[in-house]
Amino acid sequence: MQRLKGKVAVVTGAGRNIGRAEAMLLAEQGAKVVVNDLGGGPYGTEGADASLAEAVAQEIRDAGGEAIGQCSSVATREGGEAAVQAAIDTYGRIDILVNNAGIVRPSRIDRMTDQDWNLCMDVSLTSSFYTCRAAAAHMIAQRSGAIVNTGSPSGFGHWGMANYSAAKEGLLGFTRTIARDLGEFGIRANLIRPVSHLTGTHTPEIDETIAESARLGIPLLWNKPMAQPRMTALPAHVAALVVWLCTDAASHVSGRDFYIQGDEVALIPEPEAIRTSIHPDGWTLDAFDEQANRDYLFGSIQNRFVRTA
Repeated sequence: MQRLKGKVAVVTGAGRNIGRAEAMLLAEQGAKVVVNDLGGGPYGTEGADASLAEAVAQEIRDAGGEAIGQCSSVATREGGEAAVQAAIDTYGRIDILVNNAGIVRPSRIDRMTDQDWNLCMDVSLTSSFYTCRAAAAHMIAQRSGAIVNTGSPSGFGHWGMANYSAAKEGLLGFTRTIARDLGEFGIRANLIRPVSHLTGTHTPEIDETIAESARLGIPLLWNKPMAQPRMTALPAHVAALVVWLCTDAASHVSGRDFYIQGDEVALIPEPEAIRTSIHPDGWTLDAFDEQANRDYLFGSIQNRFVRTA
């Protein structure tokens, strides 16, 4: 069964790994696919390779699907709009947008350069604004569409990754908001936080940030121990979730946040207030000093990020 027959999809960062797997599965399910990838490296400063997008598109065509390669940089307004326009020009519409483009520039915050911050923001966050804005106009006219943005477990907090964490967690607020902006038009938007052992951004420098977290005793909230050894997390696992979210079966799912790693998938809860306390005269420094308030609001909190021994 082809769940997406007749649909048109744009996938950014689709030349390798997770993006490639998403583009391939979308095509397998009947979608016509614009495979976007600038062909750069994981740090955003390497030379571009336009052949990557076309190679994936050719794989899709060889398998009997329909696809074109498109290599604009979605980190620019012109490039983001060009990726969406390629779908309109070639196939006449856009039904699905998957934002997968991203780069990493790991560095502890005191060592992070302006370039580290700006490049990461441009590719990992602002690109999704450009493509979503361009796609939204067409989806509103159609009164239908599905958007999936790619966040990261790094958004939970990740030593040495302030730029990437900020960009990816910014995507969550962005996704929740555009789900509200576009819901009346039958358009839905969701975010995924994938873990894959085969990604363009899984670099030796990322391994170093994880090792440094372990040395400092800093918890990685997505790397909890399990009773069984964790299976290898593959791009195909991520692609299955992304493509399912684009099908009619997920028409009731929007503004949500999902984590996926190998054999595990989880719906991340929306924020809620806990330990709410009311002070009848309004809050002051003295009010926070009152023992009952200190015990209730702050008493069990521990600083998990400072070694005490």
